Amino acid sequence: MILQAVIDIAEICARKGVEDIVLSPGSRCAPLTLAFARHPQLRVRTVPDERSAAFIGLGIAQQTGKPVVLVCTSGTAAYNYAPAVAEAFYQNIPLLVLTADRPPEWIDQLDGQTIRQANIYGGHVKRSFDFPVDTNHVDSQWYAARLLNEALNEAVAFPEGPVHVNIPLREPFYPEPDEEFAYSRDVKVIEEVPSGYGLPAQVWEQLKTELKQYRRVLVVAGQGRRDEALHDEIVRFCRATGAVFIADTISNQQVAGETINFHDVFLGAKHLHTTEALQADLLITFHKSLISKNLKLFLRKQQHLQHWHVQPAGMVADTFQSLTRIIRTTPQDFFAQVNQKEASLQVSPAFTNAWHELEMQGKSVLEGFQENSPFSEFQVCHQVLRSLPQNSLLHLANSMSVRYANLIGVAEKEGVEVFANRGTSGIDGSTSTAVGSALSTDKLVTLLTGDMAFLYDRNALWHNYLPQNLRIVVLNNHGGGIFRMIEGPRSQPELRPFFETDQRLTAQKTAEDMGLTYVRVTDAASLEAALSNFLNHLAGPQLLEVETSSPENFAVFEDYRKQVNSSIQL
Repeated sequence: MILQAVIDIAEICARKGVEDIVLSPGSRCAPLTLAFARHPQLRVRTVPDERSAAFIGLGIAQQTGKPVVLVCTSGTAAYNYAPAVAEAFYQNIPLLVLTADRPPEWIDQLDGQTIRQANIYGGHVKRSFDFPVDTNHVDSQWYAARLLNEALNEAVAFPEGPVHVNIPLREPFYPEPDEEFAYSRDVKVIEEVPSGYGLPAQVWEQLKTELKQYRRVLVVAGQGRRDEALHDEIVRFCRATGAVFIADTISNQQVAGETINFHDVFLGAKHLHTTEALQADLLITFHKSLISKNLKLFLRKQQHLQHWHVQPAGMVADTFQSLTRIIRTTPQDFFAQVNQKEASLQVSPAFTNAWHELEMQGKSVLEGFQENSPFSEFQVCHQVLRSLPQNSLLHLANSMSVRYANLIGVAEKEGVEVFANRGTSGIDGSTSTAVGSALSTDKLVTLLTGDMAFLYDRNALWHNYLPQNLRIVVLNNHGGGIFRMIEGPRSQPELRPFFETDQRLTAQKTAEDMGLTYVRVTDAASLEAALSNFLNHLAGPQLLEVETSSPENFAVFEDYRKQVNSSIQL
């Protein structure tokens, strides 16, 4: 058939290990829709809102580690993918974005659903391809198949990320009733063998020799998945050398007694930022972004700091303005190699003890404050995070939810893994990402979100695939409460109407419309009573809404800040 090269896109995807397709209905994308929907090896879901569809795909890929294919029609539908594409780019999540398009001769001719779609995602994709509009010639068919292989190989090559293929299509889109619809048996498949990212022996010897000169070493983990083998190597390194290991909540590397987990608490005491006892001479980092602004500000103030970042390939950010060396290998390989010569580095015991002393103080201040504080978002987050069941997933919406969680930390239980859209840190797809995650695992998935983030992404639930293992906690302070926490906007008379976005809605109607059990609480006792059933794996999809006052939340948080500043001392 005329569109055989388009039909075979689905076959190539299946042969290269793709399993999940998220598409949004449309006419121009009909050949793609039929190709994927009729393929027996592919799991296809339909999500009407392209913005939600893309974040759901991101959540699926985040869990499975395999590329997810997104399919949409032409025009602004493609633009609605942009927030999730940007997030996937900075989180290194593989997506294959297929956008149907009008043929090139109709661009800018005032035809419906026709915009300039070539390179529509700009620098936020690893590569962008233009599918051939005519595929009758044998060379065009070879080119089309080769292009799809290149796109999929690029999506999964380190560092992984989104790849865009724009596919211009001419009518007719639909096969005739008697027309054969079949996938080619001999489609072209190009496999790429990944690199080992090894370093020469002389480079390792040089690094080990240089390590001997440092006496104050910090290891900082950015956002990443839990990796037991990597964690074991880092702990071995820190135990042997005395190096201090700092782990944000989204690093998924925290272990009580081994890692510094409450740095966001004690570094809230700004007088510590210039304390000599905490000053490092070598910083070793790996993985992606940090939540803790306190830690970032602290590290940016360090003088004469050497900063080594370990990453096999791709762009490296100079987040702390101190980057001096990029080490092109995997973090696990780096620490494993260094551990082969354990005695090469000895960190000052005074430096190590200072950090661990503050870790104990930070935990003590936080837990003591929570025991005596009035009901607020801060207390709610503490209670929820301490109640999460073992072997479950936690998703954090941006704004205050992720910040509360980084201060408090998750319960010290096995198997609680934490996720957040910290690539771009937007509120736009938090619920959709959690939904995609829940669709890809049997584990309980709990989303902690604010009212603005939840209301902004309600279409995350507008489809026919509501996961039974999904739990949503909505912190409803009826506005963007984070702006009351920030010194600039909170001192302006326009705070309430223009920054906090005063709104009176609740999540009840959305929960009822979409099929979630709805529970509303307004005090600590009702929250405690509700959590047991809410976190029961067999209870079905639920939404727990906790209503609080933004001014009262601010007052509690200000009291917390004052207690940190007055209590944390070294």
